Amino acid sequence: MSRETLHTVMRDGNALAALHRPGKQPTLVFLPGLRSDMTGDKATALAAFGAEMGLATLRLDYSGHGQSDGAFEDGSIARWRDDAIAVIDALAPGRVLLVGSSMGGWIGLLVAKALAERVSGFVGIAAAPDFTRQMEAGLSDEQRAALAAGRTIYLPAIPDPLPITARALSEGESCCIMEAPIALDRPVRLLHGQQDDVVPWRTALEITEKLTGNDCRTVLVKDGDHRLSRPQDIALLRETVAGLLQTLEG
Repeated sequence: MSRETLHTVMRDGNALAALHRPGKQPTLVFLPGLRSDMTGDKATALAAFGAEMGLATLRLDYSGHGQSDGAFEDGSIARWRDDAIAVIDALAPGRVLLVGSSMGGWIGLLVAKALAERVSGFVGIAAAPDFTRQMEAGLSDEQRAALAAGRTIYLPAIPDPLPITARALSEGESCCIMEAPIALDRPVRLLHGQQDDVVPWRTALEITEKLTGNDCRTVLVKDGDHRLSRPQDIALLRETVAGLLQTLEG
């Protein structure tokens, strides 16, 4: 069996780290969430599943995350979208099946738009499109003034406060997708926990309504949280990806 190999893809002077295993297409690509990386439970479980199926797999760290270069504070949705596209183009130039968790779900939908016909399908896990818009709406006047003055603000978060810049919010706004149809006529599967206290579970239903394709199935996990990383959640993810692959083969 082929092993994963650590690769470095250069973009804008930053070295982006990625783990790639060769195999059959479509390449199973995992896109992590905000301040997460390619060593998380879902990323490693999906890589193991791909290996069992003989599929090519790819997982990556955005700039400012994990093993990749760059400062987190210099990042944005637009930058991390372009990071993902650069790594996919370099290491998985054929067909891809995108799996995105939380922010990675938003990035996955943006990558799907950019790669168009190369995308075989998409799986979102607590997908969080346009979350920077809600983040900005909750800012105080004092925080807005600090951003306007070019300062970084810090929002309460676990395990550490989350740094936010005006550029990150501006570029996030430029990437918002929920006010128009989402042109993705490929099989889509959305998983969301109903105990998610970060991204409301109704977001999955809103994404479904926006998608132009008809092959979209949403699974709500009544006792599931935002991470959906329990053994039963991982089993559901594997089952979901396996079912989607069967649809593609049929």
